[in-house]
Amino acid sequence: MKKIILFLLISYNVIYSQDLEFLKERAEIICKEKENSKFCKVFSFYKNSEFDSCYVHINESLLKVSTIEERDILNYIQGVSAVRKKLLKKALNSISLMSESGDFKALKELNLGSIHLRLKDYDKALAHYKNWESLNVKTTDKFAKKVYHNIGIVYIHKKSYSKAKEYFEKELSLIKEKDTLSLIRAKMDLANVYYNQYLDSDAIPLFEEAYSLAKSYPNLEFKQLTSQNMAVVEKNRKNYQKSVDYYMEYGRWKDSIWNRDKIWELTEKDKQLAVAQKQQEIVLQEEQLKRQAVVQKSLVIGASGLLVFLGFLGYFYRELRSKNRFITKQKEELNVANKTKDYLFSVVSHDLRSPINTIKRQHEKLKRQLKNKEYDAVSETTNNAIALTESTSHLLNNVLHWSLEQNNQLSFKAEEYPLKPLVEQAVYNFEEIAEAKNIALTTKLEATILVKADKESLKIVLRNLLDNALKYTGENGTIAIKTYKDSEEFSTIEIKDTGFGISEEKLAKIKGLEDLSIDKINRSEGVGLGMLLCQTLIKKNNGKLLIDSELEVGTTIRILLPNASA
Repeated sequence: MKKIILFLLISYNVIYSQDLEFLKERAEIICKEKENSKFCKVFSFYKNSEFDSCYVHINESLLKVSTIEERDILNYIQGVSAVRKKLLKKALNSISLMSESGDFKALKELNLGSIHLRLKDYDKALAHYKNWESLNVKTTDKFAKKVYHNIGIVYIHKKSYSKAKEYFEKELSLIKEKDTLSLIRAKMDLANVYYNQYLDSDAIPLFEEAYSLAKSYPNLEFKQLTSQNMAVVEKNRKNYQKSVDYYMEYGRWKDSIWNRDKIWELTEKDKQLAVAQKQQEIVLQEEQLKRQAVVQKSLVIGASGLLVFLGFLGYFYRELRSKNRFITKQKEELNVANKTKDYLFSVVSHDLRSPINTIKRQHEKLKRQLKNKEYDAVSETTNNAIALTESTSHLLNNVLHWSLEQNNQLSFKAEEYPLKPLVEQAVYNFEEIAEAKNIALTTKLEATILVKADKESLKIVLRNLLDNALKYTGENGTIAIKTYKDSEEFSTIEIKDTGFGISEEKLAKIKGLEDLSIDKINRSEGVGLGMLLCQTLIKKNNGKLLIDSELEVGTTIRILLPNASA
């Protein structure tokens, strides 16, 4: 009997994502009438995602409500807080207390379905999802595909594969072509439906498509999973050599992060060896100069005439100057190497200490949860560790790219290409982060702009600048990205946020990076490596990086790139 593959990703965020604006508007109206009430205090905790505080104060607030609407909102918040604390039975009880009338009915049915799904009570989950469907609630495609995914998961557990296929196909129809992550997941869902029915001819092409998409998508988990699935498929088909190849690829993805760290360690050792060799060369050269000085002195003393003496003196003086210039040049190169090493070490030791310690604590927490069989908490702990690892990987990539650029080893090839697709892809990778922070991320991109630049280095710049914009923009903020042709010579990418802004002192330091050389690194303290890398790469692309900012108002960054026809 073949080994069945099941890849089931339940959208756990459903319970607290739908109708947030609807609840916010209703709650704010209530708070205007009851300023400083217990209700408003709990709602403030909820808006700030302080779910522990919500859970502590909500019972007291429920005792003082005066309307059904207030009770519905508080029961909903209590259910969300309980889910966050993994108290699913408590969450089920709270959501069940919501009323059956008005706009709250759809929200209640949907959340009850999600909780029963997490409790693996599939019949009840399906009943609530069907009730939600019957209400014909208008919602976004992005949210609807998550619900369809969950309904499909329910049907798989109930072994109703035709219905599971129907809902997974609905999910697939709502996925945009550039949403690679959702495409991979949806294709694997459908593949599993077919594979559970032994419809290999339908399932295997979908597994292969998911594998192909995952290879070009920067998500290690999906690369591992799709290659592992292909290994099982080929094993069941008795293609043992292909199965072994896929298992080996799975192992390579699993070890990739470790390998990257190992390469970094070896690189540092090579740098240390190079510094030691340079120092040894300098010592030998100094010894050689000392011997030459002795020879020169002996020749001067032994000279029989003034002309011979001056000739020998001039000769050895020129030799000494030449050697001194050579030594000075080597000392300068060594000084640059030392400063580069010291700066990289300071960045790594400062910026990695906190995430590495946090990852260590997450692993200790995960070990404790596994030991105590707290399986419901393992997923969240694992996701936190993955997020920290990806953040640390981003820092290491910046360090690696900057190090390679400083040593003229970074591949660089300027070509002509349209600007819009590149900016769209960079923005798309940050849409979910913006949504999580409730930040409006908008674009206005001209389709006809062609620039001449190195695509990969420009991707690095966009990732750093968008990451900074999201990091320093608070909730309910906006980030607007647009492109336009600035002149016959340059086109512009503009990133404008309503974040915290940059002080005049720090802005002056950042602008000073335009003419930064290696000997000025120590005077650029307080400025992140990412911005230093951006300035360096934009300058290498024959472009310009312009920054305007005002504290508590926001920051506008413009990247000027040469037009393809320039």
